[in-house]
Amino acid sequence: MADRPHLVVIGAGPAGLAAALTAARHGVRVTLVDAAAQAGGQFYRMPAAQLGARRPRALHHRWRTWERLSGDLDRHLATGRVRHLADHHVWCVEREATKPGPAERKATGPGSVVRGERPRPARAGRSGAAGGPVGAFTVHALLGPRQERGVAIRADAVLLATGGYEKVLPFRGWTLPGVLSAGGAQAMLKGGLVLPGRRVVVAGTGPLLLPVATGLAAAGARVVALVESADPRALARAPGALAARPDKLAEGARYAARLLRHRVPFLVRHTVVEAHGGDRLDGVTVAALGPDGRVVPGGARRLDCDTLAVGHGLLPHTDLAGTLGCGLDGVAVRVDDEQRTDVPGVWAAGEATGVGGADLALAEGRIAGWSAAARLTGRAPEPRSRAAACRARAALRAFAAGLDSVCAPPAGWAERVTDETVVCRCEEVTAGTVRAAVTDLGAGDLRTVKLLSRAGMGWCQGRMCEPAVAGLTGCPATTVRRPFARPVPLGVLAGREERDDGEDSTVRSDGRADSATAADTGTGTDTGTGTGTEADRCEPAKDRRQADTDRQ
Repeated sequence: MADRPHLVVIGAGPAGLAAALTAARHGVRVTLVDAAAQAGGQFYRMPAAQLGARRPRALHHRWRTWERLSGDLDRHLATGRVRHLADHHVWCVEREATKPGPAERKATGPGSVVRGERPRPARAGRSGAAGGPVGAFTVHALLGPRQERGVAIRADAVLLATGGYEKVLPFRGWTLPGVLSAGGAQAMLKGGLVLPGRRVVVAGTGPLLLPVATGLAAAGARVVALVESADPRALARAPGALAARPDKLAEGARYAARLLRHRVPFLVRHTVVEAHGGDRLDGVTVAALGPDGRVVPGGARRLDCDTLAVGHGLLPHTDLAGTLGCGLDGVAVRVDDEQRTDVPGVWAAGEATGVGGADLALAEGRIAGWSAAARLTGRAPEPRSRAAACRARAALRAFAAGLDSVCAPPAGWAERVTDETVVCRCEEVTAGTVRAAVTDLGAGDLRTVKLLSRAGMGWCQGRMCEPAVAGLTGCPATTVRRPFARPVPLGVLAGREERDDGEDSTVRSDGRADSATAADTGTGTDTGTGTGTEADRCEPAKDRRQADTDRQ
């Protein structure tokens, strides 16, 4: 097994699972790295075994697909073709300079040696299937919940399946306790079997709102209303999308039937303009929107609730792609027909290449897995073997494009954000301060706004507030290439990492290694990347400073 090329797949959601299983079936050693304790990602998030969930399938649709994926993963884990490193939070992927052999030249093409880097000699007794040296990439990760110890995993190639994160736009009262992201509410239910509240309003825009509202209602919450700023009927004006995937129309009808069964009012062309409460949320004001996306005068009303689950779509996670220098199309990773990025030896699949849902992620993952396995073993991918996945990918991308054209935040949202509204929760920067950076101080781009206002300088590094800052200032959104995907302890940066060469040893989620080789290296480490709710990282500055003190 050790003489096979080694592929590291980062992310164990639908795309990562499909890619890992496909590559393993075609002769590649695969290490599946993920931040969560269990595979599945947000879409197939499972409750902890200790909770004793009797019917976890009730929290999911496409359950049979999950059973096939998890069953295949168990079989590949048993045979050693796949390793699954859970609780591993990837913070950087480093491309190393090597002298390529025949397999690497076929896998990555010319230009795989990074200029300015010192070539690292091939390790004795370790080579790819066709003679190429192993270790073109090093995946750096932090271990476990505390993320204080590191591990470095060597690989011949890397496949990024890092998923996406939620976009939440600010409004008056959005920082009140009881207001959370739609994905956060779903994660609480799926992963913890916990309802975020008893009377819930689900609001925003995008297809995620439907499973959140129906899931909460089925679990016993009183969903006061589903408030959608778009009009789903506008999809009829994008006939190409529905023609590409007519089954999606039937899926939407099933969600509508569930809303009707649970007596959930569906308010289309409405938006939340304010959240009310003292110590916590006790109600929201919703208003009707006109054709121009602005609030209709006299169309506001109050809904009493103790929880607001709000979201305005998803954004691709591209931090790791950025550290590798992968090109982007807008905010998503640019890939070719084989899901290859423009960095040799790096593939990407799923929401990182454009948000389109679990079905699209599965199709892209299969294509990426086929391509990576073929290229790493010195073969050209057989087109017929991936024809069905390619057809599904084309149809699902067409549907996603049509949906994106409909489910956009209302045009006038920024006008309703008062100067007193906090925009950057990490640094407690208000909308007035952000606007003043442009009107009073002359900022003309997001980087300058950040320097002058501190918006985006906190724990999440602007992942949560950047869309809002761009909307408030009129500055075009830009993709920032960060050297690290998450905060890293100085000790790890100083080189105190466990080395993992992709052998059959298993690094458990507690950071201890099961093999003597890994145990003898000294300290264990945790690595990984995840698609968790970014809002969880946005602590107010004073609370975060206290938390940092508590950790010391």
